[in-house]
Amino acid sequence: MTTPPNVRMKAARAGLGLTQAELATVVGVSRQTISMVEAGAHNPTLNLCLDICRALNTDLNSLFWEESDN
Repeated sequence: MTTPPNVRMKAARAGLGLTQAELATVVGVSRQTISMVEAGAHNPTLNLCLDICRALNTDLNSLFWEESDN
């Protein structure tokens, strides 16, 4: 079973010692937006995904790509 993107995002943020508010400031969105993405309640735009990846020093495939279990 693969780890969902929202869980990987939260882990990457925490691994860098960033709060949701700090990540939100770097990315240019509200803390609530980061919270909703991490909760899986918001599907971020491609631009937001790219900004998050840059802020977390990672790439789209590592953070957001969902592989099927087939």
